[in-house]
Amino acid sequence: MDFSLTDEQVLMKQGIAEWCRTNMPEHKIQEWYANRGIEQQVAKSWVDAGFGKLGIPEEYGGTPCDKLTLCLAIEELCHGGGNIPMAPNALINFDILEFGSPEQIRDAMDYYFELGIPKYALAISEPNAGSDNQGMCTYTTRDADGRIHIHGAKTWVTNGEWSPGLIVVAKDDDPSRENKNMSMWLVETSTPGIRIEKLNKIGMQIAPFCTVHFDDVVVEESALLGERGKGLYNLMKNFEFERAVLIAELLGEAQAAMDDAAEWVNQREAFGQGVKTFQLVQEHITDMQIKLSNSRNFLYRTCWKMDNGLPVNNDAAMLKRYAAPALTEVCSEALQLYGGLGFTDQTRVSRLMLDCRGMQIGGGTIEIMVHIAGRGILKEYAKNGFYY
Repeated sequence: MDFSLTDEQVLMKQGIAEWCRTNMPEHKIQEWYANRGIEQQVAKSWVDAGFGKLGIPEEYGGTPCDKLTLCLAIEELCHGGGNIPMAPNALINFDILEFGSPEQIRDAMDYYFELGIPKYALAISEPNAGSDNQGMCTYTTRDADGRIHIHGAKTWVTNGEWSPGLIVVAKDDDPSRENKNMSMWLVETSTPGIRIEKLNKIGMQIAPFCTVHFDDVVVEESALLGERGKGLYNLMKNFEFERAVLIAELLGEAQAAMDDAAEWVNQREAFGQGVKTFQLVQEHITDMQIKLSNSRNFLYRTCWKMDNGLPVNNDAAMLKRYAAPALTEVCSEALQLYGGLGFTDQTRVSRLMLDCRGMQIGGGTIEIMVHIAGRGILKEYAKNGFYY
């Protein structure tokens, strides 16, 4: 087993760290959280520097790379300061690149490279259907002229309030629970019949949520993304990578909290001595580092399996189940080490903790991960007598 990074990966991480120091000072990050979004020119700079082009095929102007390298880049970006909106771009572009026609891919990539932000936001969850995808009731009908009519609502749409377009997952013809035929559609947010309702979160305000209402929204058949009726299958493929991306984000944020906590502990004194000599403080630091190391190893191994064409449905679910709460705990323990100061807005650890906490829900709750992984693990043991 080789746990070392390649020379190219090391240089990439160093380049991203330098980009973050130049473009994301803490006072600017605080402004972006307050304003519910990052400055467009900063997002464009991320793309122009080449980091935002990672994972995009060369024929569309990108830089191909494996999933591990892509997650390393996301981790380092979020290590620079928090829940940065460019991190999920890899996931959004994944859907377009994986399921789009050449024309759809070209259009989306040209927009992304020109403006620095994706053309689409993912609209999957619904008010009564989060982890329960089969419970979706947004649906489409087709009129006599072959146009598609979308009816329903999507919620918790990240960046939906300022995105020019949406990737909408809807059931074909019939909204009933029994209908498993779903399709994905590219829908401009300026289309008549769309109403956007802002939502407030307790964290991650730099990447705001919204609810999108579809009141007989009409699109052409050419707006279909991927194969008709295969939307549920496409979602499953999306979710595996999404869980790796989300944990890469959390890992970067939790590492930032650890950096701050270690610096604070190394300089803080109490009762006439350095707190770094206190056994309970050392216990916090040790447990934090264990959680960071375990999460990092699990993430990298899952990405390695993806890159080698191995099944990762169970691994991605276990990764989310373990790492999302573990990394939130790292941020919480960092806050505890700061004492009263950690419970103010004068440090970033409290913000990082709230950001990480949301990811125990987003991308599939950690409870549903038990259902996904539990049945899958047992199948592997019944089939092979072991799990690898």
